[in-house]
Amino acid sequence: MNFNSSKLYRIPLHYHILFWLTYFLFNTFRWGSYFNDYLYSVKTNLLGFPIHMTLCYLNILIFMPYLVYRKKYLLYVLAILSSIFAMVIIKFNLTYLLITHNVWPEGPETIDKLTLNYTIDMMMGELYVITFVTAIKITLDFLKEQKRVTDLEKSQLETELLFLKSQISPHFFFNTLNNIYSLSVEKSDKTPKIVLKLSELMRYMLYDTKNKKQSLENEILCIQNYLDLERIRNDHRLEVNMSISGDIHDKEISPIILLTFIENAFKHGVNKNTGNVTIDINFKVKGDFLHFTISNPMAEITHHKDNFNKSSGIGIENVKKRLELGYNKNDYKLSFKNKKNIFVVKLVIKVT
Repeated sequence: MNFNSSKLYRIPLHYHILFWLTYFLFNTFRWGSYFNDYLYSVKTNLLGFPIHMTLCYLNILIFMPYLVYRKKYLLYVLAILSSIFAMVIIKFNLTYLLITHNVWPEGPETIDKLTLNYTIDMMMGELYVITFVTAIKITLDFLKEQKRVTDLEKSQLETELLFLKSQISPHFFFNTLNNIYSLSVEKSDKTPKIVLKLSELMRYMLYDTKNKKQSLENEILCIQNYLDLERIRNDHRLEVNMSISGDIHDKEISPIILLTFIENAFKHGVNKNTGNVTIDINFKVKGDFLHFTISNPMAEITHHKDNFNKSSGIGIENVKKRLELGYNKNDYKLSFKNKKNIFVVKLVIKVT
């Protein structure tokens, strides 16, 4: 974690005041009860706390960013010890001049001059205060950094999901517009109906899929519109069997997830086959999970079959990525199966 001394001022000033005031009161009552002299305790703490604060902020603002985080460890040790020693001398002389000549009443002996024992004891006390305050500061910085990283990861995740979702609509519309173009060249009477159905789908994709989750009912309605469009385009050679069971009300799912599989089934199973084609689609809600299955015949051309086995294409790879980003591992299970030239997609996904 990179240390930035300016972060100190991002902590509101009243938090600093509250911390030092609490620490001051605690220390005053602690030593006041020890000496049974609260006035003396107040005086010594009024003298000592500016020294504590100076050393703490000196360490946080200067020594750590300019020495520790630049790996100048020896200089840091010398700087911190020198500053503590200087403050001990200042504290001793101010106590002697302003409060009492017995500057170390809690010590083993009465002294009126600077001694080695007094110096070591006071330096250890100041080092404790510095360590305590610095630990709090580093912990707060660490928590802020973790929150920043978490927020950044969340933002990146949402951006990636939006990007993946934005890829779906152009991919879908591109295929459908190609179909409309083919029919318009043939001057087919089906063209106006297909354009109308496409406009309904566009309205849904552009305006109703902006949220992370969409109601399962709306998703199924969107799929039904898509199926109507395909029925118009393929006429009598297409048979679609769709069944819905279980309670689909008050269920939510990531938008366009299911439509991608259906669109892929028509792209490979219908458009790349001649003759009559059957598509089977099943929605079954069990508890908090939707069991979705779609099956279609394999493409007649060999290299398209290989593409199926690899689940290739923008749509399938896109939806795999969206599932990984938008759901926990235990919230979905996706599988592909090729049996007797029938390609089957099974998705079990949480819809609460």
